[in-house]
Amino acid sequence: MTRIQQGSEIFSAIIDLPFGKFGIRTAGALVTELYYLAPHFDEKAPQDKVAELAADQVLRYCQDPDFVFDLPLARVGSAFQHKVWDTIASIPRGSVRTYGEVARHIGSAPRAVGQACGANWFPLVIPCHRVTAANGLGGFSNNDDQNGYHLNIKRWLLAHEGASEYAWRQTTLL
Repeated sequence: MTRIQQGSEIFSAIIDLPFGKFGIRTAGALVTELYYLAPHFDEKAPQDKVAELAADQVLRYCQDPDFVFDLPLARVGSAFQHKVWDTIASIPRGSVRTYGEVARHIGSAPRAVGQACGANWFPLVIPCHRVTAANGLGGFSNNDDQNGYHLNIKRWLLAHEGASEYAWRQTTLL
């Protein structure tokens, strides 16, 4: 008999990645959300073809940081969030930008950029981990605990992509 874990039913797949569990939600032919999950979640095999495609691509990214995602993503978020997410998506692998740099680039405020990063429905595909505070990592995935689970994910992703510690202080614009 399979144990049903509370909360896992909302995900079309839950995969185990080098940094922890990762949930995939789908509806019809679209990926509707990608989500960093707490470590206690059990893996869940993909329930449909889109979840299978997403799981495969996320696993391929974890093997090769240069892997380019090609997923059918649901259209979510405000026009402003899309402006931030498009800018973030243009940051090259191995590089980071600060919230302030992204804000200056799009004519906004760092806090608004941080909120848009936290509202990202598709982490990894839209690499919000490449945006940091001016004096360190900053928050991640709507979490700002300085040594917590989510920041360790951000550290893993940046190291996986080859970002150096010094890149966190770089000042070049996008």
